[in-house]
Amino acid sequence: MIKRIAKVVSMATVLLVSPLVGAQPSVLDNTKPWSERMIESEMVRFPEAWQIDWDESAQWDYVHGLNLLAVSKVYQHTKNQRYLDYILGYYDMLVNDDGTISTYDIDKYNIDMVNPGKVLFFLYEETGQTKYKKAADLLRKQLDSHPRTDEGGFWHKKRYPEQMWLDGLYMGAPFYAEYIVRYGDMAELDDVFLQFELIEANLYDEKTGLPRHGWDASKAQKWADETTGLSAHHWSRALGWYAMAMVDVLEIVPAKHPKSAWLRAKFQTFIDATLAYQDNTGTWYQVTDLAERKGNYLEASGTSMITYAIAKGVALKLLPEHYRDHAEKGFAGLIDQMISVNPSDNVISLNQVCAVAGLGGKPYRDGSFDYYLSEPIRANDAKGVGPFILAALYLGK
Repeated sequence: MIKRIAKVVSMATVLLVSPLVGAQPSVLDNTKPWSERMIESEMVRFPEAWQIDWDESAQWDYVHGLNLLAVSKVYQHTKNQRYLDYILGYYDMLVNDDGTISTYDIDKYNIDMVNPGKVLFFLYEETGQTKYKKAADLLRKQLDSHPRTDEGGFWHKKRYPEQMWLDGLYMGAPFYAEYIVRYGDMAELDDVFLQFELIEANLYDEKTGLPRHGWDASKAQKWADETTGLSAHHWSRALGWYAMAMVDVLEIVPAKHPKSAWLRAKFQTFIDATLAYQDNTGTWYQVTDLAERKGNYLEASGTSMITYAIAKGVALKLLPEHYRDHAEKGFAGLIDQMISVNPSDNVISLNQVCAVAGLGGKPYRDGSFDYYLSEPIRANDAKGVGPFILAALYLGK
């Protein structure tokens, strides 16, 4: 029996030996909903799902989880087999029969790496293959020993000690909640809610009513305020990560849970605060509350995430119906300001996406206004594309 080896496969090798997923038309159908048009445009850009975000080898990564979760939601709506095959092409390359995950290292304690696990629930239900459940078990095991602050908040990564970032709530909390609801002890949901309680208690700026990007409980980082431990600015994508975390967890946890009503109220309060900074175009600025400052720009990923969260919140009746107008305005802004169409093949692109931003690390990211503006801006970054698909789906666009 041939032993299965780690599958970190070069792009060149896969393009030589792997068939493309389904038959891709030479000109895309521009009458389909925007959600499907974006998926099919991604399949033109990245014929194999592991190539998403221009990866050169197959890696277990949060951006693939973000985009393929969106594809899975559209698949459940359309039952388009090509979409399912696209998802399986990624997960079957990395998830082994025994549930181990190629390229995943639990000892790094990176909360980002929990995020692709959300799709495992769907795949296990869709296919019945136990390897997906075993892989979910492995990711759940990470949370048992993942480093925490003294109050119980998950560190963003082991190499970022004592730090909670808004990003991390999206990466970990919805997976954690869904695993508990499906397979675990419902009493553990208190630990999921604790993560939000710590954000609400420690990250908010009273002036704006919004949380900052990150918090260092030790106050040791140069980017952290020496009194509060907070980073200096509001980053719209970080707000988007948090908005998605809240709405996704509220979808998963039982409405009758004693803390669900609390989180629901916090979600509406948070959305109200973000709406104060929605531009008249419907979109949000990279640095959320400093629209007038020179160099700031309207950014697509934060806009897509917040738009999705509002649209889903309305659909789940977590927000009043009139909030849909704000989501519609956000989506119209995305189409008018940030979507372009290649006339030769109808492939669409999402422009004005911040490629990456973080705090600390090497080279050191100081969380200043100038830092957030210094990161590259590019089209079709996965962190914008996935939420755009979800926003379109929940708005029926």
